Amino acid sequence: METTNLPLANWGNGTIMIGVFALVCIVLVAVIYNMVNSKPADQTNDKTTDLDSDSKTLNT
Repeated sequence: METTNLPLANWGNGTIMIGVFALVCIVLVAVIYNMVNSKPADQTNDKTTDLDSDSKTLNT
């Protein structure tokens, strides 16, 4: 009787899936980092709010 050496697991598919998962995680972290460091659209005009000294109302 001859002995055969059969592998117990195929590691090729698992390593590809782990690589794709790591790539997706890196992309998501980059997108969140970009969103945190970007300015909101309403703050691009540099609007400042100041208190009018005569009428005591808030002007924008």
